[in-house]
Amino acid sequence: METRFAKQQKFYPIGAAGQEKLATSTVAIIGCGALGSAAADTLARAGVGRLLLVDRDYVEWSNLHRQPLYTEHDAQEMMPKVEAAKRRLSRVNSAVQVDTWMDHADAALIEELARKSDLLLDGTDNFETRLILNEASLKHHIPWVYGACVGATSVVMPFVPEAGPCFRCLLPVLPSSADTCDTAGVIAPAVHITAAFQCAEAIKWLTGNRQAMRTELLRIDSWTNEQHSFGLSKMKRRDCPACSDTRVYPALKQSDETKAAVLCGRDTVQLTPGAGRTLTVADGEAAAKRHGLPAKRTPYFLQVQMPESRVVLFENGRLFFHGVSDNKQAMKLYNQLFS
Repeated sequence: METRFAKQQKFYPIGAAGQEKLATSTVAIIGCGALGSAAADTLARAGVGRLLLVDRDYVEWSNLHRQPLYTEHDAQEMMPKVEAAKRRLSRVNSAVQVDTWMDHADAALIEELARKSDLLLDGTDNFETRLILNEASLKHHIPWVYGACVGATSVVMPFVPEAGPCFRCLLPVLPSSADTCDTAGVIAPAVHITAAFQCAEAIKWLTGNRQAMRTELLRIDSWTNEQHSFGLSKMKRRDCPACSDTRVYPALKQSDETKAAVLCGRDTVQLTPGAGRTLTVADGEAAAKRHGLPAKRTPYFLQVQMPESRVVLFENGRLFFHGVSDNKQAMKLYNQLFS
């Protein structure tokens, strides 16, 4: 074990002191899909002492071409991603402590993780959650590393509180397109390039090499070989509700309403019941029986087959409506099932 990190420690900016800092560091990875899976593997191998993993989903066959922690067996068993990741990471580096949350990354959970972490790493697929990450970072004074990829394009930027514009400041000008993984797909090299640059920024911060961190947004197209950096220092907004002198952290405000959200690339809608409604797996089994619908229970969730959709009810009351791409349709099916 003395030689495990020998080559990494020979890299002068890290050395033995930096390796010790990694071993006592905690990183929260929000989302364990493509980026989160690749980043968790890299950071575990680098010797980060504790990883906090959050993901709301389970492994499917369409994940396997780009999500390196998962296997065909995980897809067959529909294993929750956080559980499959924890099992795999324990074999990669048994000294790493891995804590997991199989849940939707809402504001309350992300704030909880921010209080426990030295850095937040973005493995999400939507701007709503990234805005929450941004504000939890600012409120709790720890950095977060933004990453996104679609097609062959990677975009990476670390955000350090008070060091420049925040993510919300940049939303009107961030490189974007109408493409999503639904329309343009995504290739594994773009995933690994993105995660590699994210992890490089994380390791710089955690080992005390903060002067080496990026101050420009990086965009790489691994297919056309184009690479660009964008200066951001002049884009800080004086009226930004997240990082100005009169900040109010709008993304951290919780709603008690039932929420529906289309999942990227899944033809699936997630529905989270509001504060006034608590669902259990037993409720789902009772509803399936009442409506004469086939149901199957696993250690992690219940599947109910409706005529229009395959419904998955998790232990904490969240639901997935597969084969549905419209929030209103999901709400209609939800009301039909639990009326």
